[in-house]
Amino acid sequence: MTGAVSPDRRRFLTAGAAVLGAAASTQLWLPAAAHAAGTPLPDGVFSLGVSSGDPLPDGIVLWTRLAPDPLNGGGMPDRVVPVEWQLAEDHRFRKLVRRGTAQARPEYGHSVHVDVRGLRAGRTYWYRFRTGGQLSPVGRTRTAPHPYSSGGSLRMALASCQNWQHGYFTPYADMLDQDPDVVVFVGDYIYESTPSATALRRHEGTGEPFSLVQYRNRYAQYRTDPDLAAMHANAPFVVTFDDHEVDNDFAGEIPQDPDKQPHDAFVARLTAAYQAFYEHMPVRATAVPDGPHIRMYRRLEFGRLARLNVLDTRQYRSDQATSQEGAQDPSLTMLGARQKGWLLDGLKNSPARWNLIASQIMMAETDLKVGEGKLWFYDAWDGYQAERNRFLQEFRQVRNPVVLSGDRHLTMISDLKADYADPDSDVVGAEFVGTSISSNGDQDQAAFRREWDPRRPDNPHWKLLDAHRGYHLFDVRRDRIDAQVRVVDTVRQPTATPSTLARLRVRAGRPGVEVV
Repeated sequence: MTGAVSPDRRRFLTAGAAVLGAAASTQLWLPAAAHAAGTPLPDGVFSLGVSSGDPLPDGIVLWTRLAPDPLNGGGMPDRVVPVEWQLAEDHRFRKLVRRGTAQARPEYGHSVHVDVRGLRAGRTYWYRFRTGGQLSPVGRTRTAPHPYSSGGSLRMALASCQNWQHGYFTPYADMLDQDPDVVVFVGDYIYESTPSATALRRHEGTGEPFSLVQYRNRYAQYRTDPDLAAMHANAPFVVTFDDHEVDNDFAGEIPQDPDKQPHDAFVARLTAAYQAFYEHMPVRATAVPDGPHIRMYRRLEFGRLARLNVLDTRQYRSDQATSQEGAQDPSLTMLGARQKGWLLDGLKNSPARWNLIASQIMMAETDLKVGEGKLWFYDAWDGYQAERNRFLQEFRQVRNPVVLSGDRHLTMISDLKADYADPDSDVVGAEFVGTSISSNGDQDQAAFRREWDPRRPDNPHWKLLDAHRGYHLFDVRRDRIDAQVRVVDTVRQPTATPSTLARLRVRAGRPGVEVV
């Protein structure tokens, strides 16, 4: 899907679609008068921008949410609002291919999810919305390649962990320049933490979100970051959630602090959090929540080049272990029986050259104890040893498995080993733990090295370790994946200087990862 950027794509990129699209297209799609259904809508209904997601060979999800007062519940009248949409083959909308009207319903925060089908594979499209005489910004998106295509390449960005209070989302400005075909976001889109008076950018509200309106306001605040908005408007996202979209380190229906959050209250919190997540993400109707449950694990195909298995490592997991003995309990599960079977079937029967797994949390071992013995990080796959070890054994029979993870607020790139208890065991895959977009802010690199470098001899599978903010960029081809660790010099200012910290490669048919 990558290669030379077409003139239309480059012109659109440099125009800054998230902020300029509506003005540029006014002459081509004149605002209609407000519908006769009552009072005119307040100004600024498209304050949260536009986005797209979950590309198929013939389809894409288009998203917006009407919110003229985004940090105060949205500010929309309590009625259904028709929203017109257009999809075109050019950024001037002269070659329309699909159009229609969607209903923005108050019970879903006036969010709009249009699942457009009947499109051509591997094509770039432009889209926009209109309602009440107001035009949205223009978005650009791309469908997946033809199901049987085996050549070409795919440019994919991996992102996670964007804490509003810790910094600006400056890595997205560089990501926009790198022009990925798709962005894989593996969790912590928002943080549920209380507003801090000393934060660089203070969270809205007066405390942690618990209600639906409170979660809506938190998502809306994050959606106003200009770099995030611009990236959403320029490439489709594939999203899943981790813990901070609900409550730090929660497991299933168990909160981090069950002594302070009774079960019924936490179930109500889950219900609110999952609905707000759906309302703000470009996902299909299969993700419409059913109370405290939401179906997020799913599979996306990029021709015969890559299969992307998107996991949910929060909703079905057993409660975290608190000891080495507990972590080795074979009854503990991260994925639950149904999701585990689904993943194994999808890996074994895959026709794809590359089998990618989007996992919110790290799969490779992290031995935190220097010297003899082990000390694991129990919230990650290390806390679910039996299930993790079974997957690593199964990887022997999987074609080119690569795990894409987040959560750790650092870059940790590793070989996946069949048995971490045996240093001589086979390498069976590769894992890229992406650093955070902003979480942990501008870290003290020397202090990070003092803490982590002594652990490297106990973790020989680690190939690269770093604590700069940024994201990972992958160029997936039939014979290899070329990876870049893209970092910025600061997230404490609205603009930053990006650079490539490291280049790595995974070769087809040769498990593991090498630093180039």
